Amino acid sequence: MDMELPILFSFSLVSLFALRVMAKKIQLVDIPNGRKQHQGVIPLVGGIAIFGSVFVGILLSPDIHTAPALYLSCATVLVLMGAIDDKFDISVKSRLFVQILMSAVMIAFGNLKLTNLGNISGFQELTLSTPLSYLVTIFAILGAINAFNMVDGIDGLLGGLATVSFTALGYLFWTGNQVDLYQFCVIFVVATIPYIMMNLGLPFGRRFKIFMGDAGSVFIGFTIVWLLVQGTQGEETSFRPVTALWIIALPLMDMATIMIRRIQKGQSPFKPDREHLHHICQRVGLSQRMTLVTICSIAGLFAYVGILSEQYQIHEAVMFLSFLLVFTLYYFMISHIWRITTWIRKLSFRRTPFKKLSIKTQTHLKSHNLKQKLNTFTNQK
Repeated sequence: MDMELPILFSFSLVSLFALRVMAKKIQLVDIPNGRKQHQGVIPLVGGIAIFGSVFVGILLSPDIHTAPALYLSCATVLVLMGAIDDKFDISVKSRLFVQILMSAVMIAFGNLKLTNLGNISGFQELTLSTPLSYLVTIFAILGAINAFNMVDGIDGLLGGLATVSFTALGYLFWTGNQVDLYQFCVIFVVATIPYIMMNLGLPFGRRFKIFMGDAGSVFIGFTIVWLLVQGTQGEETSFRPVTALWIIALPLMDMATIMIRRIQKGQSPFKPDREHLHHICQRVGLSQRMTLVTICSIAGLFAYVGILSEQYQIHEAVMFLSFLLVFTLYYFMISHIWRITTWIRKLSFRRTPFKKLSIKTQTHLKSHNLKQKLNTFTNQK
C-alpha cells in the first residue's frame, strides 16, 4: 500500500484542479449570501474529488474493504444526491429519503447494523431486537451524516474533523488487528489532505480555493458510521460501541445542541443559522485559523479519551455517563456562551495592569473616574 499512497495523493490533487474548472462551467459553485460570508464563487468539488480518490484506492487494493461493491454503490448514490443538492438545493425530505434508503441497503445487503450497544447501563450488555436494531442503525447513520454536514462552516474544518476521526479509527483498527480497515482509513486521510490544502489556500493561494460541498460531507459521514458499525459489531471487533461516541463526539454534540435550540425556538431542526460552535468562536474574537485549530484540538482530545478508554478498558457505563456529562456541560456553555464570555472578559480586564490597556480604554477609564470624582464632590457640596 505504501507505493499507492503517493499515487492517490497526486490523483486527488490533480482531480481537484480538473474538477474546479468543470464546476465553474456547469455552475456547481457556492455563491456568497447573508449566511455564507466568503468572497467570490467557490467550486463545490472537494467531496467529489475525495470520493474519486477513495474509489481509485479501493480499485487498486480491493482487500482494504470487506464489502467494496456495496460500499461504493451506496456512496455513489449519496455523492450524486449531494452534488444535486449543491447545484439545485433540493428539499430536506428528499435528502433524508435517499439517506434512509441507502441506510436500509447497507443493513439489508451488508448485514451492517447495531445489535449490541455494550454494557452502557452498568448491569448487562444491551442487545437490540431485529426491528429495533434497524431503527437505531438508520437513526445513527442519519445522525452521523448530518453531524458532519452541519460542521462544514469555515475553511478546513470539515476536512480537519474528518482527518481526526479517520486517524483515530485507523489507530483503533490497527491495534484491533483489522489491518484492512486500518489501510482504508489511511487512504481516506491521504485523499483528504489535498482538499484541506486547497481549501485553506495552501500552497497555491486563494484563487484556487474549493469547498467540500454536501456531496463530501454526506460521503464522509456515511463512511465514518459504516466504519463505526464494522468496528463495534460482529465477532471481530476493534473497539466498544461507547468508544464510537467519543470518536465523533464534537460533531454529534454540536448537531444535537443546535437542533435542540432550534426546536426550543419553534424552528425546524434543519433550518440553517449562524449558531454553530465555529460561528460562536469567531464572534468571541478568535480568528478563522484559531477557530479551526481550537475545534480540531477539542475533537482530537475527545477521540484521544475514547482511545485511552479502550487501552485501559475503562468500564463502558463510566464512559457513557462521562459522555452524557460532557454533552450536558457543552450544551450549557453554548446556551449561556455570551454570559460566560462577558464574565471572562470582566475577570481578565480587572487583572490587566492599567499600562497594558489600549489608549482608547485608558482614556475611557480616566473619563469615567473623573466623572465619578465630580459626582462625589457635588454630593459633598
